[in-house]
Amino acid sequence: MRSRTEDMWWGTAIEAPDPGALAAFYSQLLGWPIGHQEPGTAIVAAPQGSIYLVFQQAEGYVPPVWPPVDGQQRTMMHFDFQVGDLDSAVADAVALGAELADDQPQEHVRVLLDPAGHPFCLCRDDEQ
Repeated sequence: MRSRTEDMWWGTAIEAPDPGALAAFYSQLLGWPIGHQEPGTAIVAAPQGSIYLVFQQAEGYVPPVWPPVDGQQRTMMHFDFQVGDLDSAVADAVALGAELADDQPQEHVRVLLDPAGHPFCLCRDDEQ
């Protein structure tokens, strides 16, 4: 973006029924600290830069359905995280509260659901 300066941050906002709990999950999963928390909002910050994940309170939150089903809440976005050891990364995510999705469309990718039901992918790094 042409108007971006070094001081600006970039991020995405994710709706959740419990922003603090979801921020804690991603903080532990990624090893990133929780940079800010207040009622209704929690922010996980990448330690090496100005990238943030903002979790915001959503009243009446309806988790997305994976795989998509007509007439039900669709996934609007999802995170992809590259990992070296797919089985170990899946086990770590499940131990933190994620759930392995029933539908797994690719051999080198695992779709999981975070504690609020958002799908995210762990993608094996085939270069290692």
